[in-house]
This record gives sequence, C-alpha cells and structure tokens, in this order.
Amino acid sequence: MTNGSIALLLALVPLPHLLAAMLIRWRSNASPREALRLADIAAICSFGAGLLAAVALWLAGPATGPVTGIAGIGMSFRLDALSVALSLLIGFVGIVVIRFSSAYLDGDPAQARFAGMLCTALGAVGLLVTAASLAQLVLAWIAMSLALHGLLVFRTERRGARLAARKKFLFARAGDICLVVAAVLLARAFGTLDIPSLNAAAQAAAEAGTMPPGAAGAAMLIAIAALLKSAQFPTHGWLIEVMETPTPVSALLHAGIVNAGGFLILRFADLMLATASALPLLLVVGALTAVIGALAALAQTSIKVSLAWSTVAQMGFMMLQCGLGAFSSAILHLLAHSLYKAHAFLEAGRTVERVDAGFASTRNADTREAPGLPMAILTLTSVLLVYGGAAWMLGFTPVQNPAALALGAVPMMGLWLAWISGPRSLRALRGLLPIAGGVMVLYFFLQMASARIFAGLLPTTQAPGLLGTALLAGVFGAFAAAVLLQACGPGRSSALLGALRVHLANGLYLNDVIDRLLGAYRLRSDTRH
Repeated sequence: MTNGSIALLLALVPLPHLLAAMLIRWRSNASPREALRLADIAAICSFGAGLLAAVALWLAGPATGPVTGIAGIGMSFRLDALSVALSLLIGFVGIVVIRFSSAYLDGDPAQARFAGMLCTALGAVGLLVTAASLAQLVLAWIAMSLALHGLLVFRTERRGARLAARKKFLFARAGDICLVVAAVLLARAFGTLDIPSLNAAAQAAAEAGTMPPGAAGAAMLIAIAALLKSAQFPTHGWLIEVMETPTPVSALLHAGIVNAGGFLILRFADLMLATASALPLLLVVGALTAVIGALAALAQTSIKVSLAWSTVAQMGFMMLQCGLGAFSSAILHLLAHSLYKAHAFLEAGRTVERVDAGFASTRNADTREAPGLPMAILTLTSVLLVYGGAAWMLGFTPVQNPAALALGAVPMMGLWLAWISGPRSLRALRGLLPIAGGVMVLYFFLQMASARIFAGLLPTTQAPGLLGTALLAGVFGAFAAAVLLQACGPGRSSALLGALRVHLANGLYLNDVIDRLLGAYRLRSDTRH
C-alpha cells in the first residue's frame, strides 16, 4: 500500500457517521430503535477505523492522501499523531454519548431525529480533525457549527436554549468568516492548500526571514476563529446558557466541539510560531478567560453551570498553553479534559443525588472551624515546594516547562484543599500522600509521553518571554488565591466575601453586556423561529 492509500484509512472515521445520518434522514419513518442501532453501529465502525489508522501510523508513519476534487480543491486526509488521537477520541465519545442518548431520550417522539443530528455532528468533527486540505478543513468547520446549532435548538420550546443558540450562531459565523479569509490569504501567500505543506513553508520562510505578505494576518485570523469557537472572553456566555439542551448535547459539546479551537491552533502550530503575531493574543485572552472562568465556577450552586464555567476556564488555560508555545502540553490537556468533561456531564444526575445524600447525613453534624490564613498559606506553600522539587527531579523546570508545571499544580492544590477542609489529621495526611504521589507521577509521565508521541509533528516547547511569564504567574496566583479563599472563607462572615461571591456567580455580568449589545433580550418567548 502507498502512503496515500494508507492515509485514506482516516476517511473511514467520519464516513460511518455521515452514512448513518443520511440513512436516518432518508428513512423518515424509521423507529427510534432502528435509528439508534444505526448510530451505534456507525460509532463502533468509526472507533474501529481510528484503531486501524493508529496501527497504520505505527507501521508506516505519517502520510497524506491524494486530493479528491477539482483544481486541487477538494477532500484530502492526513494520517499523523494528532489526527489519529482525535479520531480515537471522537469514536470513543461518540459510542458513549449515543448509548447514553438511547436511555436518556427513551420514549421521546423525536429520538430518531436526534440520533441523526448526533451522527451529522460527529461526522463533521471527524472530517475536521482528519483534514489535510485547507478547503476540507474550512467546510468541515462550518458544517460542524451548523450541526451543533441544530442540536442546541432541539428543544424549540425552551427560550433559554434558543437564546444561547442565537448568540453561538452569531459568534460562529464571525469565526467562519475569519477562517475563510485566513484560508484565502494562506493560499495566496504559499500557493498551496495542503496543510502540512503550509506549515513547512511557513517554518522555512521564518528561518530564511522571508515571510510572505498575508501570512501574519492569516495567523491572527486563525487565532480569532479559535477563540470564538472555544468560548473565550468576552464571547463565553453562550456556553454557560446551553444547559437547557439535552445532557448528551452538553457532553458532546464540552467533550468535543468546544475543543475545536484548540485543535485549529495545534494544526497550524508551525505557522503560529513562525509568524508569532497571534501568540500574544492567545496569551492575554487565554489568561483572562482562565481566571474569570475558574473563579466563577467556584461560586456556582448548580453542578452543570459550574461544569460549564470549568470548561471556559480549561479552554482559556489551553489557549494560554498554545500562546506559550507548549503545544504538546496543550494536546494532552485537550484529550484529558474531553474525557473528564464527558464523564462529568453524563454523571451529573448521580452527582446531585450523592451530594444531596451527603447533606442529609451531615445536616446535624458540627461545622468544623475553617483554618486560619497563616496556617493555610504555610501548608499550601509546603505542598507546592514539594511538588516543585519532584518536578525538577523529573526534568521539568519553570524556564522550559512553565505551563506544564502550572497545570500540574492544580490537582495538588485540590488534594491540599481536601485535607485542609477535612479532619486535618496525620492519619488523613498519610492517606492522601500516596494519592498525591500517584497523581503527580502519572501527570508527568503523560507529559513526557505526549512530548514523545507528538515530537516532529508539533514544535518543541518554547521558553516563555516576559509577557508569558507574567500572565502565567498571574493565572497561577489567581488559582492559589481562589483555593485559599475556598479553604478559609467558610469560617468568615464577611460582607465583602459575600458580595464577591455574588458577582462571581454572575460572571462579573459580562454576559449581560453582550446580551444587550446583541439584543438577545428581545428574543420572543414563543416557539417559532
């Protein structure tokens, strides 16, 4: 088999979903059971195709398929570590979400239509992540957004869902325009629509100091499109408001589609690094979004809304990593966040039941006094120093791996919070130490594995400049302050803390400003479109 035919294996990733969607639509009288069976078979076939592609990559290496189209404009598939990893992710999440939907919407008269819409969205995402042609990537990007819009307004009687979908539609169309213009600029600058060739040409031009006109502008437009897709500040509000959509849609959105912005930056990583014009934008917007999202998530009383704010924060941190040039850390973050958030949304109902049971059992228990601030700062600093020393012994330094170090400190702070908020005994500490050590070893192992797997495909991590260091330090400081406030705040009755919590719970009212600018409050409350 030639490299081109091997790359065509990736065509089998989106094809089953697209065929299932067409069959479900063609058989308009298909029963929900038949539609779900088709969708389930499609998801299994897609995941199997991803496994075959992984074997082909291991045996034959990266490859690009031939262009199927006219005058070099058409479909072409890229076999590399990034496309294979995301294809496996899509196949796995697709299986889980479709099977969850069969029980979640059992008895709903529109269940067959919903299954067809899910297959359409999964097929579009598959076309996006496997694209080697810029034309295919742009078309799949638009198709994915339109398919998501149909899922967001699946419950047409819910005004909140329509409001969120309307804002998402406007921001998505702005992102589409940015990506189309960027594609035209790149085609004119480098004379090709092949994405690997574009990246290689950009890298060569940067080394020779002969970057063609339009390349820097294209990189900036790609960054803007990615920020709009991943719900970055100040266009993040729609992601918080889509909680009225069915839970499988929330899982698919937060585990997959919202990550498309990060994928776009990673696919054009060489171009972004070569032009360097868009990296400061990713740094600033990502840092601001991460801080606002993380603080707002802590102030929520609804589990699903808290998860949505968490997604906003995680997407912001991923953009910050891309802005720092830590691309292998960003792809690991993308994969881990997708799997975690799919599980979190699908388990949200059981989580509420467990929390309610916990409150019921502890209703009459004494409330433990919150720790003092000096003790909290001393113990948290000790934990972070031990973490930093272990990281240094494993070869991770603040100069070369600042983003990986900052992200790895977050679970350490979470484990510290669990101890400081509990009995605070030596017995509890001894129980947490093996967990903390295991989490830390696993985290750094995955970081090293990611750097090795994506070596040669993604640029190596760059040492951050002054701006990157300052922003990363600010984000880390905000996370640490939030954890300290969460540990010490419950024991303090402060009007200032209460007011701060209210403002954070409302996302500092930034979404309200966007609503008024877009006229969202004038959306009629009837069910017509």
